[in-house]
Amino acid sequence: MLDRIILAPYYLTLKLRHFCFDHGIRKVRTCEVPTICVGNITAGGTGKTPHTEMILRTLLRSDDWAYEDLAVLSRGYRRSSKGFQIVKREGSVKEYGDEPLQIKKKFPGVTVAVDRNRVKGCDILCHPEKLKTEKRARRCSGEEIAPADLIVLDDAFQYRALRAYLNIILVDYNRPVHKDHLLPFGRLRDLPGRLSEADIIIVSKCPAYLEDEKRIQWAQAFGLMDFDPVTCKGTDKKGKEKVLLFTTIWYSSLTPIFEEADPRYAYSQKLILFSGIAKDTPLRMYLSDEHKIIKRFRFEDHHKYTRADIRKIMRAVKDHPTAVVATTEKDCQRILDLKDIPEELKIRMFQVPIEVGFLSEREKAVFEDTLLRALREFHK
Repeated sequence: MLDRIILAPYYLTLKLRHFCFDHGIRKVRTCEVPTICVGNITAGGTGKTPHTEMILRTLLRSDDWAYEDLAVLSRGYRRSSKGFQIVKREGSVKEYGDEPLQIKKKFPGVTVAVDRNRVKGCDILCHPEKLKTEKRARRCSGEEIAPADLIVLDDAFQYRALRAYLNIILVDYNRPVHKDHLLPFGRLRDLPGRLSEADIIIVSKCPAYLEDEKRIQWAQAFGLMDFDPVTCKGTDKKGKEKVLLFTTIWYSSLTPIFEEADPRYAYSQKLILFSGIAKDTPLRMYLSDEHKIIKRFRFEDHHKYTRADIRKIMRAVKDHPTAVVATTEKDCQRILDLKDIPEELKIRMFQVPIEVGFLSEREKAVFEDTLLRALREFHK
C-alpha cells in the first residue's frame, strides 16, 4: 500500500503522458514503410535483442522480404556519439552501443542505425540522401545505404511520438507484469495497461514446456478472453484479437572471443563467469550443467568495463589457472573495446551465443504467419 502512495505522482505522470498522445494533444507520426516495434514495459531483461534477431531471420528467410532492404533502428544506449549514426561492423560499443553492434555483426546485410529521435531516424533510413542535409546526421560516417523497405524498431514502445505499424511486446516469464510494481519498487517502467497496445505479446524466458492450462492462465492475466492454445489467439476487452506466444532461451556452446583463444579451455570443468546483464540466472543454470562456477562477477546492465574489472578477473584466473572465463554475447562487444587485455586472459575467454525459440513448431508457424500477413496488409 505504501508503494502505491509514494509512486502516485509517477503513475499520474505516465497516465497524463499517454493521455496526451492518445487524444492528439501531442503529435504522433507514422513511417512511410512498415515498422515493427520490439519493446517491453519492464526495465531490461526481457530479451529484446535476441527477439529482434529472430524477427530478422524470419524476414530474411521469407519470400516476401528476403530480397528487400531491411533496417534496424535503435537508440544506442550509453553510446558517446550524437545524432544519427550508421553502425559499422568494425566500429565500437562506445560509438553505437553494445546491442546495435551485436546485431550488425550477425546481419552484415541489414542496415543498422542509432538515433534517439526515432521519427528523424526513420525518415533518414527511408531517404538516405538526407544524410547530406540533416544536421543530426552531419557527424555520421560510413558507406552509402539503400532506402529502407522495412524498419525494425528496437526498444521503441515508450517512444510515443512514433506509432509503429506492428507492436511486439515482451514479458519476462519470471517477472509477470501483473505482479510487478513501477520503478523503483519494481521493474516496471510503464503502465501494465499499455499491453492493450500490443499486436503480439510474447512471454519470454519460459521453461522448455508449458501446459495449456498455464498458457490460459497467462492469457487471463493479460485480460484476453476465449484464448485458444491451438490458434494462440484471444480477444481483449475492446474486442481486438491478439496473439499470445511463448519463447525460451537457447544457449550454444562456448565460442572464443579472441583469435588467440585456446579451444581446450572450453572443456574445463571450472568456470569463471562475469556479466553485465539484467539477470544472469538462466545463463548460470545452462553453464552449471557442464562446469562448476567457481567465481562469479556481476556488473550493472550495459556495464562499461574498465582495467580495474579486468584486474579482478585476472586475480580469479591466477587463483584458478585451469578455469575457462565466460561471458555473454552482449558483454563480448564491450570487452572487444578494451585495450591491453592480458594474453593469459585472451586465451581462456569465451562467449555464450544466445537465441530464442518458440516452445512449439505450431507457435513458430503462428508467429511467422501473423507477422508476414500483417506486413502484406500494409501495402493494401
